[in-house]
Amino acid sequence: MSTPAPPSDPGEEGLELGAPASGAAGVRAVVTSLGMGVAQMGVSRTVRTLWRVNQAGGFDCPGCAWPETEERSHAEFCENGVKAVAEEATQRHLDRAFFAEHPLALLAQRSDYWLGQQGRLCEPMYLDEGATHYRPITWEDAFGIIAQGLQALASPDEAIFYTSGRTSNEAAFLYQLFVRRFGTNNLPDCSNMCHESSGVALGTTIGIGKGTVTLADFDHTDLVLVVGQNPGTNHPRMLTTLERARDRGATIIGINPLREAGLGRFRNPQRVRGLVGRGTDLATHHLPIRVNADLALFQLVNRHLLEADAAGEAVLDRAFLSGSVTGEAELRAHLGAVDPEALLAATGLEAEQVDLLVDAVKGARSMIVCWAMGLTQHRNSVATIREIVNLCLLTGNIGRPGAGLCPVRGHSNVQGDRTMGIVEKPFGAFLDALGAEFGFAPPRHHGYDTVDAIRAMAEGRVGVFTALGGNFVRAAPDSAVTEAAMARCRLTVQVSTKLNRSHVVTGTRALILPALGRTELDVQAGGAQVVSVEDSMGMVHSSRGRLAPASSRLRSEVAIVAGLARATLGADDPTDWEGLAGDYRRIRAHISAVIPGFEAFEERIARPGGFALPNLPRDERRFATPDSRAHLSVNPWEAVAVPAGRLLLQTIRSHDQFNTTIYGLDDRYRGVRGGRRVVFVHPEDLRDLSVAEGALVDLVSEHSSGERRAPGFRVVGYPIARGCAAAYFPETNVLVPLDATAAESNTPASKSVVVRLEASRPS
Repeated sequence: MSTPAPPSDPGEEGLELGAPASGAAGVRAVVTSLGMGVAQMGVSRTVRTLWRVNQAGGFDCPGCAWPETEERSHAEFCENGVKAVAEEATQRHLDRAFFAEHPLALLAQRSDYWLGQQGRLCEPMYLDEGATHYRPITWEDAFGIIAQGLQALASPDEAIFYTSGRTSNEAAFLYQLFVRRFGTNNLPDCSNMCHESSGVALGTTIGIGKGTVTLADFDHTDLVLVVGQNPGTNHPRMLTTLERARDRGATIIGINPLREAGLGRFRNPQRVRGLVGRGTDLATHHLPIRVNADLALFQLVNRHLLEADAAGEAVLDRAFLSGSVTGEAELRAHLGAVDPEALLAATGLEAEQVDLLVDAVKGARSMIVCWAMGLTQHRNSVATIREIVNLCLLTGNIGRPGAGLCPVRGHSNVQGDRTMGIVEKPFGAFLDALGAEFGFAPPRHHGYDTVDAIRAMAEGRVGVFTALGGNFVRAAPDSAVTEAAMARCRLTVQVSTKLNRSHVVTGTRALILPALGRTELDVQAGGAQVVSVEDSMGMVHSSRGRLAPASSRLRSEVAIVAGLARATLGADDPTDWEGLAGDYRRIRAHISAVIPGFEAFEERIARPGGFALPNLPRDERRFATPDSRAHLSVNPWEAVAVPAGRLLLQTIRSHDQFNTTIYGLDDRYRGVRGGRRVVFVHPEDLRDLSVAEGALVDLVSEHSSGERRAPGFRVVGYPIARGCAAAYFPETNVLVPLDATAAESNTPASKSVVVRLEASRPS
């Protein structure tokens, strides 16, 4: 069966708007999944590939990081997982003939959707200075160009080494080793733009920058709070976990400015009632909180709990607080002095809704709080997450079955990359162990995170930019600034599987290095290789591709890193880069020696399901803080100033995308078909602003650094909190100022953008 050609590049003229869906998944999800698989892979390849997704002995889905259950079904994947797999295992191949026919100037005019639909990159490509087209290049010559560029820098700190969250543990460990042997800690990664705020907040309060629950905890909990998260689109397999909790009688409360279909009615495709019946109503309650008012809400809840405790109610875990937690007196004083009416007004909720949440917390023997980027991308994100930690510490909901903190990570190994040392501010103990294992002195000074890397590039302080996966140009904030910054580099290098915007916004010279995907067989000198990944809950397991590679000219990420390291560091460098690339077991042996928790790594990933990394708060109710206690914190509330006639915009994903990858132009859960340039606003706000539904507007963000404009968005009246708006990224990243970041974490504040709606200007 032949594979259809890639689609043409559509405009927004075919945009159709309808009513949002009341539920998620069901037969429609099955049909959509299979349709995407067959269109990209063909029938036989679709069946063979999906049979191995997230299975023991198979490959880890390159989509989200939600864990797998111990007892896995034969269809351990979701609709968006199928889309991710189909685009990687596609039979559309993009070769030198494509680049000969498409000059860079033409590619730059194409949409992100069109670029991604062209298929798999098949050989290294080079854009020379002043050239109009990419041309083929050998691997050896490509490594030579990169090595020369790096060696010509006045300092190793003039190079940036970015990492995507889909990189395996083995590739990530080798990458950071190369970068530190080269002499810098400039290792920004996608965590800087998503859950950095979670890591900072959790690290300072409970001593570990990770969550404290496992999948099994959802089978023992009474209450799940899903805050600032849309699992139906971004982590669809989570819906099955929530359904099991509901079947047991657990209460689920969604707290989000938009009512999302995934927390409405879930039609589980693997249950009869999900295919032909009503399905399961997941969220028992939805609290339509205003954008960036979560800190105000959780301060209200914690104030109510402390007042109830003072009145004699047994709502706090007194034994836990006295034995393991510090800061209660300071928190009591702070919350006792806040204005509850002002906090309530900020949330946009009714007092009865807050009371409902308080009563649910009081009545729960165990509680899990989940969150995602709806909390992490605000100026006060770290403070907000600390306030959630306060809630769990006060009630003792940490370190016991059915209870804990659950930051839900996005990309499939973004947490593993950090564990492997992909971090610009490494801990001294890690550097000590790394240096002892490999016999060198790693650099100690802090490197650039994502935002600071863009600043450095914009100021001409960076000569070479290298990305191990990802789409940096489209993922980063302040798109015009980011693109101009990238153009100032002398050399940009992208290790990729598919074409994206970062290949057409380049430095003076550019290289595309095509890599194997998760689905593909990785054969090195030591035979067929296995890699490992860490999921969102700290479980490490193996991943083994089975498909024949899309091209004989592809190399694994590990082999690419090793080749780059040898070319750059020279023949005299004592690290056996070739041996490590030839047998990944040798990399895992080094990981075992350097990183705590990976002892007997090889043996443990051979077990079905892998193994759990140590987590003191979860496993022992102990905390690796300076005083060995968990810390309650004081987090002052300050609302974002939104002038009259303006809205507070949050950037969101459509159901047809994952991060910056656009799978299609529909968002059926929100009633959008055939386009992406839409802005969701409450109908009453549209009335107050004198803007008609369906009007074409420009979004103009207002910031102290100046205005930014995103033109041509169709207005959609939508059930969203009053005073708020939402629109898809990456199209709206242009509106996010580089200087608007979260305090302490420096994460772009993409969920707190003050905008006005202006009638679109004639083109």
